[in-house]
Amino acid sequence: MVTAAKAPVKVKPLAKPAAVAPVKTKRAKSSSKEQMLAPATEPSLRFYHSKALRTKTNSVLGGLQAKPDHPKHGEALADLVAELIEAGMDYYFLKALKEAKVGFVAEQSARLGMSGAVKLINSVSRNFIVRMDHGQLLVVASHIRGLAVAP
Repeated sequence: MVTAAKAPVKVKPLAKPAAVAPVKTKRAKSSSKEQMLAPATEPSLRFYHSKALRTKTNSVLGGLQAKPDHPKHGEALADLVAELIEAGMDYYFLKALKEAKVGFVAEQSARLGMSGAVKLINSVSRNFIVRMDHGQLLVVASHIRGLAVAP
C-alpha cells in the first residue's frame, strides 16, 4: 500500500523572550570566623549539665582569664572540654534513648559506641588544646563561656 506524502508543516520559530535584567542581590560578605561566631538570635542547641560541672567550668575559665600565662591552663582546659563533650553526648543521645525505652541491650550498645567516639574526640581535642598558646586558649575559653547560659 502506498500512501501519499504529507506536505511538511512549517513551524514558526519561538519568539525570543524579552531581555530580563539579572537580579542583583546583596551578598553578605562574612568571613568564616564571623560565621562561627553567630549572633545570639540564631537557633542553637545547648545541653544541661550538673552544677558540679558548671562550677568546674567557671573555675577553669576564671583561672585562665585571671592568669593566662600559667603553664597548666592547657591541660585544665583540655580536661574541661573532655568532660563537657562527655556530658553533651550523654545529654543529646543517651538520655534520649533512655527516655525512648529502647531496652537495656540497645542502651548499652549505644553507650559503648558513644564511649569510643568520645575517647577519639577527646584525644584529638586534647592534642590541639595543650599545644595552644595563651591567646588561643583565651579564645577557646571565651567561646565556651559564650555557650554557657546561667540559669
